[in-house]
Amino acid sequence: MKIWLTRHGQTNLNKMRLMQGLTDEPLNETGIAQAKMARNNLGDLAFDAVYSSPLSRAITTASIIGNIPGDEVIIDERLIETNFGRYECADYNHLGVAMSLYWALPEIFPAPDSVETIASMTARSSSFLKELETKNYENVLISCHGGILRALCGYLCDKRLGIVWRPKPHNCEIRVFESIDGRHRFLKQYPSPVLKS
Repeated sequence: MKIWLTRHGQTNLNKMRLMQGLTDEPLNETGIAQAKMARNNLGDLAFDAVYSSPLSRAITTASIIGNIPGDEVIIDERLIETNFGRYECADYNHLGVAMSLYWALPEIFPAPDSVETIASMTARSSSFLKELETKNYENVLISCHGGILRALCGYLCDKRLGIVWRPKPHNCEIRVFESIDGRHRFLKQYPSPVLKS
């Protein structure tokens, strides 16, 4: 099975550099264009299944890149973005020391009160992927978010802490992994589409 992971396209909250966790912000025009370019980069590839977070920005991205109608996207709550608690919609540059340290180095610093922990993110990521690996898919697309994607990558890279935190996932970047009999391998990466101005 090849597992194609992507982060949703740009939203206005992304553009304003605000923490965007559980807020259901739609793609903006740039985000839609990014998803269309990412789809074009895949040529005639067809997916056996397309999964998404329940948030609209991820569903729209899944529909475009997966090349299927939105109502055919399989929604899974375990793919939702990290819960940022009281930091939801906060400016990246004004998070305070505790959140800034956690989001920069979660291997060292604990999640502040009200913020979802790495243990929670890795638990739901591994639960989802272990279930997915029981399916008989050749190619499957997963559209989600920058935070939870780090935990999904951690599982597929067999990391001890369960995360691959750096490099940061960019909008509509695609990372491709192979999963065969519980063994995982990174195959390739499609960088975030660059729009011509």
